[in-house]
Order: sequence, then C-alpha cells, then structure tokens
Amino acid sequence: MTTTQEAPAASGATATRRRQWGAERRPEPLAIIHSRPSTSKIAAGRIGIVVTFLAWLMYVITTIIREFIDNPSLDFRFATEAVSYLVVVTSLTFSALMYLIARQGALYRFRDHARVPRAELQHHYGSDYPHSVTVLVPSYVEELQVVRKTLWSAALQEFPGVRVVLLIDDPPYPTDPQRLADLTTTRQIPREIETALEPVAHRFTRFAEQQAVRLSGRSEAGVEDVRLLAAEYEAAAQWLEAFADRWPIEDHTDVFFADQVLVGLASELRLNLLALNAAVDQGGAPDPEAMGELARRLVWIFTASLEAFERKTYASLSHEVNKAMNLNAYISLMGHRWKAVDTAEGVVLREAEPGEAADLDVPDSEYLLTLDADSMLLRDYCLRLVEFLEQNGNERVGVTQTPYSAYRGAPTRIERIAGATTDIQHILHQGLTYYGATFWVGANAVIRKQALEDIVEVETVGGFPIKTYIQDRTVIEDTESSIDLGTHGWTLVNYPERLSYSSTPPDFGSLLVQRRRWANGGLLILPKFGLQLSERRRLRERVLWREVALRVNYMASIAWASVGLIFLLAYPYDGRLLSPWVFLAAVPYFALMGMDLRYSGYRFSDILRIYGFNLVLLPINLAGVLKSIQQAITGEKIPFARTPKVANRTATPGLYLVMPYFIVAFSVLTFWRDFTAQNWGNAAFAAFNAVLCAWAIVAYIGVTNSITDMALGAVNWLWVPVKPKPKPITRDPNAPVDWKSILYFGDRRLGRDVRRDRDRRRRAGGR
Repeated sequence: MTTTQEAPAASGATATRRRQWGAERRPEPLAIIHSRPSTSKIAAGRIGIVVTFLAWLMYVITTIIREFIDNPSLDFRFATEAVSYLVVVTSLTFSALMYLIARQGALYRFRDHARVPRAELQHHYGSDYPHSVTVLVPSYVEELQVVRKTLWSAALQEFPGVRVVLLIDDPPYPTDPQRLADLTTTRQIPREIETALEPVAHRFTRFAEQQAVRLSGRSEAGVEDVRLLAAEYEAAAQWLEAFADRWPIEDHTDVFFADQVLVGLASELRLNLLALNAAVDQGGAPDPEAMGELARRLVWIFTASLEAFERKTYASLSHEVNKAMNLNAYISLMGHRWKAVDTAEGVVLREAEPGEAADLDVPDSEYLLTLDADSMLLRDYCLRLVEFLEQNGNERVGVTQTPYSAYRGAPTRIERIAGATTDIQHILHQGLTYYGATFWVGANAVIRKQALEDIVEVETVGGFPIKTYIQDRTVIEDTESSIDLGTHGWTLVNYPERLSYSSTPPDFGSLLVQRRRWANGGLLILPKFGLQLSERRRLRERVLWREVALRVNYMASIAWASVGLIFLLAYPYDGRLLSPWVFLAAVPYFALMGMDLRYSGYRFSDILRIYGFNLVLLPINLAGVLKSIQQAITGEKIPFARTPKVANRTATPGLYLVMPYFIVAFSVLTFWRDFTAQNWGNAAFAAFNAVLCAWAIVAYIGVTNSITDMALGAVNWLWVPVKPKPKPITRDPNAPVDWKSILYFGDRRLGRDVRRDRDRRRRAGGR
C-alpha cells in the first residue's frame, strides 16, 4: 500500500498525567460481548431481591410496628423519629431493590443475546442500501487530539453513507491568539480526516467496481479473484496498522484509540484475510454475491464525508449555551437548502426557493448518531444498531444505543473509581431495557429522525422559527427527551454489547461539574412522566409497576438518597430503631454490587471505595437537587459555569471541599457521643463513615489540592474587581447614518427617547 497519511501532531493535547498509586492497572477493555451469566449467578440475583424485600418487611414488623404496639403511650418525639427513620430506610431500600431488579434484567438480556452474524449484516445492507447516517458531534472548547480521535472513530464506521458533522460551539471570533489558533485547527480537522481517507477510499471503490465487472454474469468466482480481494484486505489492514503505529500516545485514551479503534478494525480485516487465503489454498472461493459484499465492506469503512458547522455564526439560529440547542440548530436545517443573507443583525439563513442558488445545502438523513466529543465508537456500532432498528417489530423504536463504558488504564484513582461506577451503570441501563424503562444516555445514540420530528416544538424568537427537538429545559436533556419520546409512542432500547466508550473525569473538580449536572433536573421531569402515564392509560396501554418504579428511581433517587444519608449522618436516632434486619436488607445490594465490579474487571473491595466516593459527592448531589428546586420555583434555567484550571486539573469551589471535611469531623463527634452513651450501632456507623470519607478525601481530592483550591476560593471571594462606569452612548453628528440597522431593525428607541427629541424640537422653536 503506497498511500499513507501522517498522524496529526499532538497539539492541544493534555500533558500526560502522573500515574497515581492505586490507579487502573488493566489497559485493555472488556470483551464486546457480555459473558453469558451462569445459572447460579441468576439464582443469586433472585435470592438477593427476595432477601432485601423480606428483611425490610421484617424490620417494619419487628421494630416499627412492634414499638407502637408494645408502647401505646410513646412520646411524640420518638414517634416522629420512628416514622422519619422508616421513611429513610424505606427509600434507601427501595433504591437498593431497584438496583437488584435492574441488574437481574441485564443478566437475562446477556443470557439471551445472540449476535447477528457478519454475513447477515452485509447481506442486510446490500449493494443499493437507500438510507444514511449523519453523525453529529457537539463540541465546545475541546482539546484538539480528543476531537480527532472521536471524529476518526466515527469516520471509520463500517456503514454505507456516513456523514460526520462537527458542531463547533466555541465563540466564533476569539480575541485570545491561542484560542483563535486552536479554533482554526479545530475547523480544519474534518477536512484533514477526509483528505487522509480519500486515496484509500478511491482505491477500494475502484477495485469494487472492477470486481463487479469481472464477476458480472458468472455463477462462481475463481481463485484469482479471491487472491485479488485478499490483496486489498491486506492493504487495508496494513494502512490501519501503520496509522496506529504513527499515532502519538499521550494518555490511556490514545492507547485505546490505537489498539481498539485502529488495530481492532485491522484485526477483523485480517480475520477475513485469513479466510480468503485459506480459500485460495483449498482451491475454493465465495460466491460472487459474497465477493461483492466483501469488496463493499472496504468501501464502507474508508468512505465518509466530514465537515464542520458553527451555529453561532448565524444570527437566525439559537445561541443558547447548551449541547441540546447546538444539536437542535443543525437538525432544524437538515433536508433544506439555505441562503446566507447579510443583515445588520448578522448573517441569517433563509430557505432558498426551488431552483434558486443556495449557500448551504444540508442533506437529510433517516438516522442521526449523536456522539459526545470525548467519546469513541468501535467499528460496527452503526452497522449493528441501524440493522437492529430495521428489524421487523422495531418500527417504533426511536432510539437505540450502547451505554458507554469507561476507558481502562486511568492514571488517577478518582478516574478509576468513576470508571467503575460508569461500568456498573452500563449494566443497569441494559437491565432497564428488559423492563421497558430505557433512558437515552446522551454520550452516544442512534436516533430515528422521524421520532425527533414527532416531538419537535417550534417557537418564534426575534422573527425566526426556533425548532426544539431535544429539550434544553434541564441540563439532563437526554432524560427529558426519553419521556417526550415515550409520550408520542416511541420506545428506546439499549443494545446489549460494549460498542462505545467515553471519558470519565480525571480529577475532583471536573467530576464535580459532571455529577452536579446529573443531579439537577430529575425532579423537574417527574411531573412530565406522570402526564405520560396518564396518556398511556387513557390509550389502554398496559403499564407495568416495574417500569414505573425503575423510572421514578432513575429520576429521583439522587434526591431522596442524598437527603436520607444526611439524616442518617446528622440526626442522633434512638437506638431502639436499629435492628439487624436493616443490615440484612443492605447485604444483597453490596454483595451483588461487589460481584458486578469483579465482572467488570474491578475488585470486590471497590464497594468500600465507591461508598467513600459517594460520601464526598454528597454535597455535590445535594446542590444539584437544590438547583432543581430553585429552577422549579423560579422557572429559570440553571446554567453551569466552567471552573478555572489549576496545574492541569480543574479547581474545586471551596464549599464542596469544606463539606467532606465537615462530614469527617461531624462523624467523629457523633462516634464519640454515641460511644460514651453506649449506643453501639450508631457509633459503629459514624466511625465507618468517618474512616471512609477521610480516606476518600486523601485518595480522590488530595489534601494539598484541597488546601490550594480553598485558598483560591477565598481569594476569589475577597477579590472584587472594580467595574468601570459605562460611558454614555452618544452619536457623533458627523458620523454616517447606519442605514442598514435602521432598515433592518426599524425604530428601536424607547418612548422617552422620542419625547426627548420632541422636546428638543420645541425648545428650538419647532413643532
């Protein structure tokens, strides 16, 4: 293979992080196909569900009800404590039960999943497949190398007719020279990748056409035909392997890209090459139809069109600062031709008339693939998920996805443990599909565009129609859109394989931004889910209690779990309310989560690390819940600002650093108080929380980092910049009249300005 393309330089990439003790050791990801669970594992899950429910029931009977029966004259304080403690225990047990039920559904799906054979996939698409996929990659001030990897993984999808659009949401006219340079490079990345693919795509397209001519009218292929096809597969594999060798390795995501995206695809091609060479050695050959499918496979892999689009360069599109409206802006343009008109407001887009020349022609597409700019897809993501949507019986599936997994080999402890929670969530999301309770996870998904057309809302802003397909009322736009799709009769399905990966936050500051966003919005969506249930019941649709319970838990469990844990940490409950039944109700949850962690390549003991991890996240989750309540009261969207960078990490606001220390101090105080009062159960719980929270502070935040960030927060709080007084705006009488603004905007003056002009004329003696 003579055509090569040098790998791009690593400009804009983050410097390699120092590997911490206790970080991720395993560099390779888990298998694409989930291992088939054993009968004993499925039975253990069922037993865990039964034990959890019965233990909670026994606690209610033997402790709460018994106290009220045996002591009918209980004082008001104890009665209030008993009721509140029961509410807390019930809510936490309910969440544990939902975890066990969801994982059980995942086990059933992993047991029953049968992968579609490669030949059936190739036959499904055929030679004249009519549909296309548009990959939309929203990007905002991303590192250049991160964007490159994401776009390459999308461009190398084995699918006929892939369009990849980078939706750049950076400020289009930055004044900072470095930002301008990075933005200029970002704009060039799509063309850079397309240029690299053009020679190889041309080669394989020409070969497929020549092979079709050679085999036309023949009933069978010859050995020489197979040998020629094998040479093309050899060339394709060599190109990918050479590209992987040249790719600069800066961190563990680069290792994943080189090994799993590039070399992984090359390995699949070499497997085909092995079969073709074996056919030559044995004097056999695939039939002409299969030969055509194998040739087209190379064309599909290396053929893709890429471009960049910036909505903020057009005044007629929404400039709302969120990912949802970035996606909505481009989707609203699809299937139409547009003229760019220069106005005093800026450049606006107006739909071109039939036969009229257009400045922007945006092709339509039957399927959309939304992909976060820090995510990567494995080779046949599109091929398998679109084929699934086109199977008989799936006509009303609006969204399918593979919930993303975490990159392995994380260099920091917090990234490793955040990755562990991500891989656990992957299992739970697969289980939600078993019960019809799937939620769209926005990092990646294949969406039937017709489904979005059914839920679109249109409003006029400044004279321009603004279409909203994906709601931006909350910052968890994918969750709310899941409810909207369900209301309109569409379903969502998680494909039971590991085909997508996404980054997890590498430090506590960036984790804070992510988790606070996740905690904000679920409560706001619950009323909309209630309306959906009412509509479905009106249509006589059967609604199972498991779906309702799982969806409510998904949207609201962060709220009640955070409040419940605070009560357990802070309030000195009467020792009579404690019972071994409460402990027994929690055992299946922790035991089976430990099994899930081992299944996902982690350690069983990570359940303790995750518990401490959740303790330091408690104030963050609570802040997200309070933001939801604030938004419900005020009706205003709550944006999240980006926090400053300090020494190659994201700084943490001081309040979120003080609170974990406060939890440790308060737990120590509670331990001492309960120990001296011989309240052994509460004392043990307080000591447990103090130890794990203190360990989490050291392991995930760092004492030095927390002191640095608290000092930075104090300085920022005390430093109040002096704002210059705005100068009155006066028009130079000798300046030329801005006739474009007058004609475009009309009279934009307030009424008092008109009166001032009238009074001035009167004083001058005129009317």
